[in-house]
Amino acid sequence: MASSPDLSSADNTPEHPESDSPAGASAAPGAPAAGGRRGRVRLRRAAVMAVPATLVAAGLAILTAEGALGVQFAISGMPFTVTATELNGTGFEQFGGLDNMADGSPNAGDTGGQVLVVTSAIRNATLTKLCQSVDLGGTNLLITAGGGQQKVKATDLTTDSTELSGDAAFRNIEIGNDASTLDKANAKGPIGVFSQQADTVHIGNLRQTNYATTAGVFKLPDLKLRFSDSGC
Repeated sequence: MASSPDLSSADNTPEHPESDSPAGASAAPGAPAAGGRRGRVRLRRAAVMAVPATLVAAGLAILTAEGALGVQFAISGMPFTVTATELNGTGFEQFGGLDNMADGSPNAGDTGGQVLVVTSAIRNATLTKLCQSVDLGGTNLLITAGGGQQKVKATDLTTDSTELSGDAAFRNIEIGNDASTLDKANAKGPIGVFSQQADTVHIGNLRQTNYATTAGVFKLPDLKLRFSDSGC
């Protein structure tokens, strides 16, 4: 988990889902690929407009912010796992988004270089026993921090996730907001997109599959980076 938020690149908004196509590229006459890609993009865009409130009800709502507007960089397309025994945050927001890979990414597969994500933001967060791992094929790059008395601390923390789980509790939660009106953290989604927000969030046994993470400030006491046979 790393980097910084305050993200507003139009290339990553659902309003510009086709912006990952190389400039000036054109399909051969009669080729169906471009139309197929546009069809998939439209389906993903429709899904973004309906991120369900059941994410909260099931205790799956957590970390990520401004992924629809949010990741200012092109993602690698390689997912990574994040776990923590406990997360506590003030100022929580969540909405749907699309992340984009660099043009020609070998990880794009048949996705058109886009990943549908749940974007969440926390203004101030603390995490206990943070673990992050990415499978490099045959080995894992493993990062741990906050295993001692000092906890990991982050401001304006955001993550773009495809899978979220944990035991969650919220204070003063609002479900069904328009994402463009959010005001609990430093993130706003596109107008017309379903969202939710709360004054505080607590998550025990946090586990995420992420494609991007950003933070304004990220303090990682007892940081250890190494290669490992197993991930988080």
